Amino acid sequence: MKRTSHQAADCPIARSLDAIGDWWSLLIVRDALLGLSRFGEFQKSLGMAKNILAARLRSLTALGILETVPVADGSQHREYRLTPKGRDLYWVLVALRQWGDTYQFPGGASPTVLVDRVDGLPVQALELHAADGRRLGPADTRVVRTA
Repeated sequence: MKRTSHQAADCPIARSLDAIGDWWSLLIVRDALLGLSRFGEFQKSLGMAKNILAARLRSLTALGILETVPVADGSQHREYRLTPKGRDLYWVLVALRQWGDTYQFPGGASPTVLVDRVDGLPVQALELHAADGRRLGPADTRVVRTA
């Protein structure tokens, strides 16, 4: 089945999913946020076919989410680093993680927890707030056309 492109959609969610909506891409970004940077590290962590990994890395690089840089040892090898655009996906992954902690592990049995590096305490759940500080939910927001 041919995938429909949403690159020209009016919806920023649709455009974002067009760019990074497959699970492999988000898992590569997750691993890059955890410090992985070499092809072999990604392949070992994810256990995915090399051709699929190569295609996803090319796509993420073309989108400006990853960049390739020479490795520090002076060899001809290159490694993948997140760009600022890629690092900003951190918030998306934290939101997915927190949703998964709540709904994908019955009874709160997630084997890992996201903690603050300073005090080692679990991070609070992400929240959306109005300009005046009120906590917002789906019923409190709407999408309006700007043009």
